[in-house]
Amino acid sequence: MRNKFGYTAFFFLLFLLTTCSKVPDHILSEKKMQAVITDMHLAESLIASDYNRFNNDSVKKVLYNSVFTKHQITQAEYDSSLIWYGQNLDIYLQVYDRAKIDVEQRIKDLGDVQAKAAPSSNQDSVNIWPRRSSFELFPKALFNGVVFDIVPDVAYSSGSSFVLGMKVWGLTEKQTCFPEIRMSVDQGDTILTTNRKIQQDGYHEVFVKSMPIKRVRRVYGFIRLDNSDSTYFKVYIDSLNLIKYNYGSGPTKVLKKDTIN
Repeated sequence: MRNKFGYTAFFFLLFLLTTCSKVPDHILSEKKMQAVITDMHLAESLIASDYNRFNNDSVKKVLYNSVFTKHQITQAEYDSSLIWYGQNLDIYLQVYDRAKIDVEQRIKDLGDVQAKAAPSSNQDSVNIWPRRSSFELFPKALFNGVVFDIVPDVAYSSGSSFVLGMKVWGLTEKQTCFPEIRMSVDQGDTILTTNRKIQQDGYHEVFVKSMPIKRVRRVYGFIRLDNSDSTYFKVYIDSLNLIKYNYGSGPTKVLKKDTIN
């Protein structure tokens, strides 16, 4: 008799939990909506930090679609859910606040908040890398990598050279996608860019030498891994540094694998 009563109470409680759900079946649940909003916040932060790359709606749409793909939903489902949550602001604000906490926690866990750019100086061989010196790359992340954008208080001297160096390990023969590095130097009406794809473990460098006629206003770029590979693996990058050399010092030629655009 006791067991029968226990089963009855259990199913009655389950019925109450399912019938009293605040969110309709065709709308994303609070937990799902929280996860999607978190990644949409990260996508918007990425767009804001790399305007040159995300400078049109079609490129932004690709990034937003990657969020929908990650959570196995369509934009129509997301839009209809936004409408419903907009009509139920008390629930939406609770979900939004939890998503905000998730974003802050992710940033805290990564330790990857860009520091203020290193001040310009005449000192030679200065490390101006503004972010943490190590991170991991793995498939299916929203953005697999790191974006950097260094704008000094006083422009770097003309003819300066910039060498981005790092140790890479964890690459496998089964991979079909490899880490990519891009670094650009902005001299006003002239932008010099270096691209490189890393296909083996070891120490790697990319190099850009600015023109000796104008000062350098900005150094920016990214290190990323295309997330289309379905095989799970991790690539580790550490000992990151970005050395600024004054005109006439430092490297004198570009590595063969690098390309200047």
